[in-house]
Parts: sequence; C-alpha cells; structure tokens
Amino acid sequence: MSQPLGRLERVDVRKVWQGEASDFTPWLAQAENITLLGEAIALDLEVETQEKSVGPFRADILCKDTTNGHYVLVENQLERTDHIHLGQLLTYAAGLEAVTVVWVAPRFTDEHRAALDWLNQKTTEDLNFFGLEIEVWRIGDSPMAPKFNVVSQPNNFVDTVRQAAAAASGGLTAFQQLHLDYWTQLRVFMDERKSLVRIGKPSKEHWTTVALGRTGFALTAGNSMRDNQSWIYVSLTGADAKKHYHLLYNGHREAIEAKLGALEWRELPNNKESQIRVVRPSEPSKAETWGELNQWMADTLETWTKVFRPIVRQLNASEYVDPDSPVELPE
Repeated sequence: MSQPLGRLERVDVRKVWQGEASDFTPWLAQAENITLLGEAIALDLEVETQEKSVGPFRADILCKDTTNGHYVLVENQLERTDHIHLGQLLTYAAGLEAVTVVWVAPRFTDEHRAALDWLNQKTTEDLNFFGLEIEVWRIGDSPMAPKFNVVSQPNNFVDTVRQAAAAASGGLTAFQQLHLDYWTQLRVFMDERKSLVRIGKPSKEHWTTVALGRTGFALTAGNSMRDNQSWIYVSLTGADAKKHYHLLYNGHREAIEAKLGALEWRELPNNKESQIRVVRPSEPSKAETWGELNQWMADTLETWTKVFRPIVRQLNASEYVDPDSPVELPE
C-alpha cells in the first residue's frame, strides 16, 4: 500500500517577513540561514556585519568567504528586483571592493537577470555576481521552509577552462603545469561526483583549500611531484591558532582519531600556523594515477569536513588555559 503524499504549497514571503530591514535581513544574517544561502551558491559564508556603511548608504549584510577571506556582499529585498537595488549593489561592491555580490529577491525581472549575466561575462574573473530568488514552501500544516533558487551565476566551468588555457600559455614550469592540470581535473571530478565539498579554483600551486565554515580554519590538500606524496591537513591560522590547536588536541583528539585513524598533530610553535595532517605515498606526476588519487582526495576531504566542521565551529579560545601560566592563589 502506497504512502499518502502531501501537496507543496507556496507561501507569500510577506506572510513570513513583514519588512526587509526589520525582519528579512536579521533572519538571513543568522548562521543557519546564511549557511543555507551559501550552499545554494557553493560558498562557505560567515557574517561579518549587518547594515555596513558605504558612504551615505548601508549595505544589508557583509560576509567573508571562509575559504579565502574575500568579502561577499549580500543585498536583499522582499519585492521584485528594481533599478534602485541594482545601483546600490554596484555602489556597495565598488565601495567595499567585494569580490562576490549576491542579490536576493522573491522575483527577478528578465532585465536584471540579464544585467547580472552581462556583469559576469564582462568583468574580471575575480568579481562574481549571483542572483537568487527566495521562496517559502510548506506541506499542509508543516513548518514553512525557505528555498533559494539561483537565477544568475558565474560560469565556473568556463572560468576554470579559461584559466587553464591562459596559464598554459603563460610560461609555466613542468611541475606548475602538472599542478594546474591535476587541480583542474579534480574540480571536474568533484563536480561530477556531486560532492558537497567545494575546492578552490585550480592554480599552478601544489595545494588547494576547502572551507570548514569558520575563518581561521581550512582543509588544505596538496601534492609533491618531487617527493611522490600527497597530503591533507587542517590548517589553523589567526591570532587564536595555538589556543584552538590545544583545545582540539586536549579535548577532541581521541574522538577525532576514533573516526579518522591516527593523525599527525603539528603545533609548529615557531610558526603562526598549526596543522593536523595525514600524508600518503603517491605518484602525482603520473596522470595515469590520478583516478585513484582523486578517489582518495574526495573521500578524505568529505570525511574530514564532516568530522571537523561541527567541532571547529564551537571552539572557544577563551576556554583555553595555558598550563605554564601562573596560578593565582586566594589570599
């Protein structure tokens, strides 16, 4: 006997949020909601501030892409798109030097969708524009659920191919070309796998990064063509890197290694960065080995993301107690 199915019902967004500044912007700026928006455009976002001043104007939400630290500007409205918001969006992008601009509205006109497509085609590959339509749905008396639909975005695959072609004619060394070729095909592999892990743009470097949902934390994957090895490590950076490292080592090591196996814990006391690493033998200079290497990279990045992401998000540096600090005794 088949199970009864409900019917999706679309809800007017104005029944959920009465005002843009008073209701919609504060809702969107909450961590779980900005994460939902980020998942729609494959970016790992962390809110920096709301109502950011840009000259006489105030941008709705300013975020950071935790993968690279670049600014992401979110401009939202509760009506169909208009010329005023398009002008504000461009003004804010120029004033903040934002590299990614996200415009959210219940409905995009054809003209404004075309404007974003044109901007993505004509501006540099370091400047990206996204258009998203916000919808709200429910089934019967169930809780209402938001949904973001992408109506305009950069063509990442074309950008990747264009970058690879440009670099190929730019006088790269043999190893640099191998790095670029490997990361280019790995990105395609991850896309075809429909992986939730998003790696950075392919480059000539021997490494690439994956966000972990918080500034100062990232996964770094790398290959050494000379030393015949590959690695993945958690990179801890920023002013609290050492405190975060010790909190992970002392409070979470056993639980982490129970899921991932033995890891190399590298405090690197004379370095601003600390790492948690795994290294494996490989032959990344031989393209015929890339299929198996891709599988290991994808499996490891996905597993590590699942394990580390919820842990690093709740780390609080103020909870770290330096064992070498003097203890104050009561008088």
